[in-house]
Amino acid sequence: MRAAFQHFFHGLNAYRPLLYILLLGLLGLSLSRMALFAAYAERIQQIPDWPLLLLTGVRADLIVIGYMLAIPLLIAPLLLLPPLRSLWQRFLQAWLVVSLLLLFFMEAATPAFIAQYDVRPNRLFIEYLLYPREVLGTLWNGFRGWLLLTLLFTVVTVWLLRRLARSQRVQPKCTRYSAAILVWPFLVVLTVIAIRSTFDHRPANPAFFARTGDALVNSLTISSAYSVEFALYNMQHEASASDQYGKVDADDLKAFVADIDYLQEAQFPYPEYPTVHWQQASRDRTQPLNIVIILQESLGFGFYERGLTPEFARWSEEGWWFEQLYATGTRSVRGIEAVVAGFLPTPARSTVKLSLSQRNFFTLADVLQRQGYQTEFIYGGESHFDNMRSFFTGNGFSSIIDENDYSAPQFVSTWGVSDEDLFNKAHERYNQLHRQQQAFFSLVFTSSNHEPFELPQNKITPVSGVPLQSVENAVKYADYALGNFLQQAKNSSYWDNTLFLVVADHDNRVYGDALVPVDKFHIPGLILGADIKPQRLRTIASQVDLAPTLLSLAGVSAYLPTLGQDLSAETAPANRAFLQFNQTFAYLDGSTQPAKITVLRPDAEPLASTYDVAQRQLGELQPAPAEEAAQALAWAALPSWLYREQRYFVPLAAEDATNQRKEVASSAE
Repeated sequence: MRAAFQHFFHGLNAYRPLLYILLLGLLGLSLSRMALFAAYAERIQQIPDWPLLLLTGVRADLIVIGYMLAIPLLIAPLLLLPPLRSLWQRFLQAWLVVSLLLLFFMEAATPAFIAQYDVRPNRLFIEYLLYPREVLGTLWNGFRGWLLLTLLFTVVTVWLLRRLARSQRVQPKCTRYSAAILVWPFLVVLTVIAIRSTFDHRPANPAFFARTGDALVNSLTISSAYSVEFALYNMQHEASASDQYGKVDADDLKAFVADIDYLQEAQFPYPEYPTVHWQQASRDRTQPLNIVIILQESLGFGFYERGLTPEFARWSEEGWWFEQLYATGTRSVRGIEAVVAGFLPTPARSTVKLSLSQRNFFTLADVLQRQGYQTEFIYGGESHFDNMRSFFTGNGFSSIIDENDYSAPQFVSTWGVSDEDLFNKAHERYNQLHRQQQAFFSLVFTSSNHEPFELPQNKITPVSGVPLQSVENAVKYADYALGNFLQQAKNSSYWDNTLFLVVADHDNRVYGDALVPVDKFHIPGLILGADIKPQRLRTIASQVDLAPTLLSLAGVSAYLPTLGQDLSAETAPANRAFLQFNQTFAYLDGSTQPAKITVLRPDAEPLASTYDVAQRQLGELQPAPAEEAAQALAWAALPSWLYREQRYFVPLAAEDATNQRKEVASSAE
């Protein structure tokens, strides 16, 4: 027996570097977690048993380290053969450096990411790697000190890990192949157990370690490498991402659409496109209006309340002002898909970036181009960012104007030309199209209110007590540029036949200790121009309601697939909003006081609570009633199904039907 144990422990020496990866990985991740817990102690200490989160974190760390151990273990039986044993040694040396460097680098990059997004690195971290110029500019101007420290930390870590990997203490040692292979199944089983982290039917995932309603605290419990790794996994399976909340049969989804209150009178003539219905415009116009959407970067409602947008406040008295408008997400592309396409949010990436939506996907540009409009996207930066150019050109936009189309801009920042240059270009285009008597639809996307907040000099009176290059001054400058443009537009000849929507894509930072920080989804919105009379809309509305409302006010009747509500129709407002926060979906229902909210999480039971709109206070989360959970699940599952089955589009046959309706209406007149 003693000889057998000696043989077994002798075999363990062949895997010695893997033991160092395990121990050093756990030590480094635990120290990082304790430091982050200390940095956010005020929020951590709201959890009564918060010390247990440290132990829970170790369990989560074993998952990501388990994946790192699995790769060398899978090839060990081959490389441990005597002729290849030197290759095994060199491989483990390199693997120790690479794996631990990845773990530690992600932790070093975490504080700056949390400062921006109030959560550990996730899929945004991956997506931003595609845009190094913008990201490096933002980091250099906004987080320069931390960037330099991270680079120094990386260099020192590589040097130390290389020295450790070459030391005799760490080298794998085994003279008998049989001894190494005897140990191998034991290590594989332990690694599989570490990766699964549970003997339940489903293996653990980040939601498994969520112990609180604070998304930041939940993310601090796991490691950044694990968070990004799980995001990569979801990106590979994003077509069915909503199944994480629970599956809904396609027939049930179609029945759900037919039961939506404000679509009770609608007809759905195309079975293959189950949400496509005819929307009759609420305004009868001989000539439909032009439509201009000004998508304001990162403009949360709080900036308006703080008095940082005096121009927006002044113009709000001249049109439809939304007092309870909510963004669908926390990224610009999420705002684009909601405002321009009327598309509900999903836990996958925005459809602006997904492969199946690059053609034959509904947008306002598509429906208006079919009706003879010139359709344009005007941007101050590089239009390929976030895949916008591909999505727009494939879905109805006939013209793209970006940073390369400004001959002599007054000011250029990391993210492109200034908002003034942007609006000057837009004004020039609208005058030109108006002279040509060409109806137009235009999406204008601003960028000045984006880190690192680079602004032209002497344009605004800076906010006292903060540097010029700050979010407060960026908001003031963006507002200044917007006000100038609206005044230019009102004095122009195209104002009287143009409808303007000014709306934020999302807030500048979405954070808080709630599972879903509802108040940070609250954004300003304003419809004005032409013959629009001042009005205050006090019911809860969503970004997805804006597209059908704009078309109706502009006098455009058409077949639409969007399930947003025409807020100008005679039907009672739906009084609801849809919020996607990382992997969490929330359905906000304002039909009661206080409002109700239902929250869906991946592979976890639905939760429900109340939300006091006036106090902006989320109540205590409890298990959701079955009926409310089913309703929220249908809203969450429907857009994923429409995308996956490529059903979010108006078939070309609808054009003939639209023309026939117009002919009948003309004959009746």
